[in-house]
Amino acid sequence: MLLSSALPLRFESLFSSPKSDQPHLSSQIESPLSRKRETVTLLSLSLSPCATLFVLALLTKTPLKVSRSLCLSPESEKQNKQTVKEIQPTMVYHSSFVEEEGISKACGCPLLPLKSHVRGPAPASDPDKVDVVDEAITFFRANVFFRNFDIQSPADKLLIYLTLYINVALKRLEGCRTLAVGTKAIINLGLEKVPVPGEPGFPFPGLFALPQSEDEAELFRNYLKQIREETSGRLLSCAYRPNGTPNKWWLAFAKRKFMNIIIP
Repeated sequence: MLLSSALPLRFESLFSSPKSDQPHLSSQIESPLSRKRETVTLLSLSLSPCATLFVLALLTKTPLKVSRSLCLSPESEKQNKQTVKEIQPTMVYHSSFVEEEGISKACGCPLLPLKSHVRGPAPASDPDKVDVVDEAITFFRANVFFRNFDIQSPADKLLIYLTLYINVALKRLEGCRTLAVGTKAIINLGLEKVPVPGEPGFPFPGLFALPQSEDEAELFRNYLKQIREETSGRLLSCAYRPNGTPNKWWLAFAKRKFMNIIIP
């Protein structure tokens, strides 16, 4: 039998009294016949404490409640918690668009090319390459957990803006159970006024420079409208499955608050 070959000792040795110079493990078992508690001493074997108790339960046909502390020592549990803490992300994902040569700006924000059919001032991007909207959607579920964002390039400012916009869009989609209802909610979001730096309602005061003229303000406003609409269209394909049902692995992030910003 597999049990006897894996345990090279006789049944009686499990219940024999321990020697004074040998470590042992004690466990109390209640007999179902006599209903008396009998202390059984287990010798220190090559088996682990959990395996020994399991074998004992099989032999005596008595249910045992094994404490979690028998399976995991305090030192091991502390080490596991430290390991989990070490693998948690400590840095946000940054934009790869660090080159500013040939890129026009408005309010200190680079007007990066987009893979978009939406009309606007953004230059056309190569359809086979990643644009900043792709980056924002790809990095969103990681970056949304951070309260601070270390800006390393002007493109990071646009990435921050898009991350918050995705957070707002998911909040609008939270109660929409079908793709049709979600599309309507996103269209209504796109009809809202888009503020620029210096105007009430702009979410990041101080992140972008104030417009120096009305033309610069309108240029930046139109660019934000275009990139928001493009982001909304791509986000719908993530938030809903091909059959039109909600994707919980995306809509669950509507409850998160990027940089502790409360979304109404």
